[in-house]
Amino acid sequence: MAVANLRKGLTAAKARLKSRGDRTKMPDHNTPIPEGSVGTANIKVVGVGGGGQNAVNRMYRERIPEVEYISVNTDSQALDGAAVPVRLRVGDSTARGLGVGGDPSKGRQCHEEDRDEIKEVLNGADLVFVAAGMGGGTGTGGAPVVAEVAKDIGALTVGVVTKPFAFEGAVRKKKALEGIELLRKEVDTLIVIPNDRLLAISDEQLTMDRAFKMADDVLRQGIQSIAELILVPGEINLDFADVRAVMDNAGPAWMAIGKGSGENRAIEAAEEAINSPLLEVEIAGAKGVIFNITGGTDLTLDEVQRASEVIASTVHPDANIIFGTVTDPKMENEVKLTIIATGFPVAGEVEEEAEAVARQALEDPASMAIPPFLRHHPAARTRYRNGGMYRESAETQREETAVMADD
Repeated sequence: MAVANLRKGLTAAKARLKSRGDRTKMPDHNTPIPEGSVGTANIKVVGVGGGGQNAVNRMYRERIPEVEYISVNTDSQALDGAAVPVRLRVGDSTARGLGVGGDPSKGRQCHEEDRDEIKEVLNGADLVFVAAGMGGGTGTGGAPVVAEVAKDIGALTVGVVTKPFAFEGAVRKKKALEGIELLRKEVDTLIVIPNDRLLAISDEQLTMDRAFKMADDVLRQGIQSIAELILVPGEINLDFADVRAVMDNAGPAWMAIGKGSGENRAIEAAEEAINSPLLEVEIAGAKGVIFNITGGTDLTLDEVQRASEVIASTVHPDANIIFGTVTDPKMENEVKLTIIATGFPVAGEVEEEAEAVARQALEDPASMAIPPFLRHHPAARTRYRNGGMYRESAETQREETAVMADD
């Protein structure tokens, strides 16, 4: 069904292009949208805390017309360095403009103090992105409050946050996980980017500074890919209602990025995305998918179709899939594909899946020793059988699973 729906949409797009005398080249989608255009969704991106502010600063430098960027912080000095024009300092009576010392409960209190001010800057929004780096005080404590206010005004609310690198320590990780769970209850969709997995997609030795900048940039790409689908005109018509259909009350979501070049660039980008280390779960269970393809003026609709079919054949058969394209003249002979997957099993489905995973782990330790994004890769299992890097943890995982089963 997913593949059939994609083909129907692509066929209609091809017909529109043919009627214009050119069915092979994608149009330039970077035309600015006039301010105040009728029917344009009101999108606001809120960076909460230091990590969120850094990400929003990057987005603002590559901003999309009609998106409003807002920075919310408890630290006066940090806020002074924000690139965005809309800045809100919260919790003056608690933090006195000096930050919250890494205390999420204090961060939450600061945002609760100024709920009315937060509501004022969010009013009128159809879609609110809440960006934060989880594990600190302001972002971890404040992001759920900002999301709650956004939901209260009727906006589709999407959280886009990062989990700390391992080198940031166990205490920060614990705070992050607790904050993520609180935020999950307040948003329609929550995209969590595990920073440690960024190391697996980097082809260079990262300094700490570069690692954090890379995390900020992945936040930016996730948010911009969704905003572009709504605001940047395309041959395959997408609007806010399409995005809401996939992301409204969708729960956990995962984001991945793939790149390709040369003759099979679109397929390569799609395959790299669906096998990305950024995915902590297998994408096969996704029932909602948004993806955005960026390419040069030489990007063809046939290439978009091939990439689309790679994704559609991988996700749930009944998945609701929406997508769009953006033209970047600087990307001749290259393609970048960003995918957001939602609609994963919850509640009872998770319990059933957990039991199945436990049984599988007891019967086949290799399946659990190999990371999720490599489990379908033949070379990974071969490496396990030959005593490679995954084998050492297999026996430990089998023992741990047996204990869990006994409990």
